[in-house]
Amino acid sequence: MLFSEQTYKFMFAALQEAEKALNENEVPIGAVIVYQDKIIARGYNQTERLKDATAHAEMIAITAASNYLQNWRLNECDLYVTAEPCIMCTGAILLSRIKNIYFGTYEPKFGACGSLFNLIESNKYNFKPNVYSGIYADESKNLLEKFFQSKRNST
Repeated sequence: MLFSEQTYKFMFAALQEAEKALNENEVPIGAVIVYQDKIIARGYNQTERLKDATAHAEMIAITAASNYLQNWRLNECDLYVTAEPCIMCTGAILLSRIKNIYFGTYEPKFGACGSLFNLIESNKYNFKPNVYSGIYADESKNLLEKFFQSKRNST
């Protein structure tokens, strides 16, 4: 096992959030934020439901965690997300100072933590979270492929 049992438990919770998105015909990405070994925030993509391009799983979870802690600084928190964060979400992660990012699958079209861009490793910011990838990567990727395949088949 590459990661701790806790890491898999929290990423599984993010996968459950992604399944909620899939069931609502949203791009199936889910996220949870953990503070002191407890999930304090959850989110899944809701861009269609809310008619809001910023309603990504990470953004919703960051807002919920900030509300929970009554602080915009999430420097003692970890983010678990099923797909590599995009530029917008990576920016929010940097600004909120999340300590660790754990993600499932790479996002070659929009990813900003190692595939298309790597904002974290650019050394242009005064804060740098740790990034870990590949946790439940196949499951995360399969959800995305299932969603986009259904979109292609319905047109």
